[in-house]
Amino acid sequence: SDAQGLLDAIAAASPGDEIILADGTYVLTSNVSCTATGTAAEPIVVRAATPLGAVIELDALEGFKVDAPHWHFEGLDVRGACANDSDCEHAFHVVGQADGFVLRDSRVADFNAQLKVNAQDVGGTYFAPNDGLNVGNDIGDTHGRQTSNPVTKLNIDGGVGWIVRDNDLHDFHKDGGNTISYGAFMKSGGQNGLFERNLVICDAGASSGGARIGLSFGGGGTAPQFCAPAYDANVPCDPEHIVGTRRNNIIVQCSDVGNYLNLAQNTSLLYNTLIATTGIDFRFASSTGLADGNVVSGPIRDRDGGSHTEGTNLLDVMQASFDGWYTAPLSGDLSLLGTPTELIGMGGPGVRDDYCGRNRPPQDLT
Repeated sequence: SDAQGLLDAIAAASPGDEIILADGTYVLTSNVSCTATGTAAEPIVVRAATPLGAVIELDALEGFKVDAPHWHFEGLDVRGACANDSDCEHAFHVVGQADGFVLRDSRVADFNAQLKVNAQDVGGTYFAPNDGLNVGNDIGDTHGRQTSNPVTKLNIDGGVGWIVRDNDLHDFHKDGGNTISYGAFMKSGGQNGLFERNLVICDAGASSGGARIGLSFGGGGTAPQFCAPAYDANVPCDPEHIVGTRRNNIIVQCSDVGNYLNLAQNTSLLYNTLIATTGIDFRFASSTGLADGNVVSGPIRDRDGGSHTEGTNLLDVMQASFDGWYTAPLSGDLSLLGTPTELIGMGGPGVRDDYCGRNRPPQDLT
């Protein structure tokens, strides 16, 4: 029921423990080390008794530092409270052998990277966390981040099998340095990442400006010594991600591309809807993949040696078309105004469900 109780419970945690936070505000001024080892069968769960009823205010460089496997955080309202934006880097920092991390049904606001994942040297060998899950979260900022540090809401560097699903990512703006921000990316030699059914609104009105990119595999750059699998300063980090999938996402109001592939090999972009963005980029020679079933307010470009195979996409869609199909497309409300005949039956058979998790009609699967 108070901050010290939370710290004590986390320090004493054992596999299978469930740490439940009573409604109220918990003020933390230093990072919280999560070092106990959970298991897949008995994870360590930190959750609010009432969804979003436990408010955690962090005035610290990072909040929960997780370097052990199978920690789950659920239903929390986590807020950065630093006077200087550069002093609130990460709400959750997941490193090394912290496999099976879960962040679920939470709201996380006002950090440079609400989630940061990266490899760590453990006994002379680098490990990156695998099989993480981010699902059902509201992640954004209440103002532009006045910092020269990287600004990426979900910054997943390395690891295999990360899933980002059913999240609302919004209002990210780097108001300093190079002014480039991302909703989310997976890079640093990661593999088999999945983004699906996310709503990404780069500018929902809380902050505006800068170059904003929706979702990316690769991008941001990784120093070779921190890149899988070599972790060697003499081995270039190329590709930055292998065999990624991005499907059934809605990406809106981005000043730059909605889907970015930067040194991303064998990527599948399937049934994504991009509104008021500059389109999709496959960039650099190792960026390859398939684009099918996408509806895009811009082109699909191959840049600097990138290449892709194209199925049936609807490209360079005018805003007037989106406005005629959907209730409030610039706000991410894609409930139908009528029957969008141009979209029926397009795309290939690779995705059997839609953004709402419903089965697609048979005509869309033939």
